[in-house]
Amino acid sequence: MLYQDTVESEVLVHKPWFVASIFALVLALFLTINLTGTVMGEVMRPVIGDPLESGFYGRFAIAFVIAVMFCLNLVLIGFGPLIVQIVVVWLELLVLFIGFFNLFNLSLPFIWDNLPLLISQGVFTTLYVSAISLLFASMIAIVAAIAKLSTNGFAYGIASFYTSFFRGLPLLMQIYLVYLGLPQLGIVIDAVPSGILALSLCIGAYMTEIFRSGIASIDRGQWEASRSMGFGFGLTMRRIVLPQALPVIIPPTGNMFIGMLKDSSLVSVLGVWELTFLARTIGQPTFHHMEMLIAAAIIYWILSVCLEMIQGRIERHYARSKVR
Repeated sequence: MLYQDTVESEVLVHKPWFVASIFALVLALFLTINLTGTVMGEVMRPVIGDPLESGFYGRFAIAFVIAVMFCLNLVLIGFGPLIVQIVVVWLELLVLFIGFFNLFNLSLPFIWDNLPLLISQGVFTTLYVSAISLLFASMIAIVAAIAKLSTNGFAYGIASFYTSFFRGLPLLMQIYLVYLGLPQLGIVIDAVPSGILALSLCIGAYMTEIFRSGIASIDRGQWEASRSMGFGFGLTMRRIVLPQALPVIIPPTGNMFIGMLKDSSLVSVLGVWELTFLARTIGQPTFHHMEMLIAAAIIYWILSVCLEMIQGRIERHYARSKVR
């Protein structure tokens, strides 16, 4: 978040030109959408008459009401403190999402009956694959980052080729190459290790640049000072460079782990019983696809929110030295 502005100024959402611009934008947007056949059409029936026969007047009336409600909501939220604004916006968006999902006529008993299996088997496998992959990816990234920062041409060449190759191929293709290609070389591994290996190699290539930029952000004088005190390479990296680079490395690394949590769904093509595979398998026989997919999506979202909170706490811990 940006530093709090010390200059007193009018709140943006209370400026007439801004409210008028948002009103015109929302009005134009909903004029392009025919909502006369929806719940809004029935709500507006006393004003527009039969929604299906109201024509342009009905569409304009519905769009006008939505634009007024949106702008009024925007202005009223602007009077509250920041935390209240955030909570209100989240609650409003949750209500809209619940209303949207309700349009699918979901079978809630079917979801509740299969939710324990999704959590016990799917979530466990997803977290297991993601965590192990992140561990191996971090180990690969540290080695590759040091190689890309070295003056050794052989090490730099290997590291740069590795990052270029694995960042240049789609993750799904890498999973297939590992699972189907290695057996042709006489190396047969199961689906879960294949998925972990593919994820580690792919994410490790991206994390290499994260670690490289974090290490490179430390002033060269830190390195020279530690070396002049007789510190070896390993001790310098472990005690001097990496502790200072962690505040730079952690935010993008946390984002990579959250991304990996969702990328792990690709190993479902190998028959791994992770969250996406179970959601598709459970819903397919009875044609309850949307129930299971939406349930899996909500679980993914909850896991991501939990990881975001953990990431935030870690970032605040390492940012204590920068607090003014």
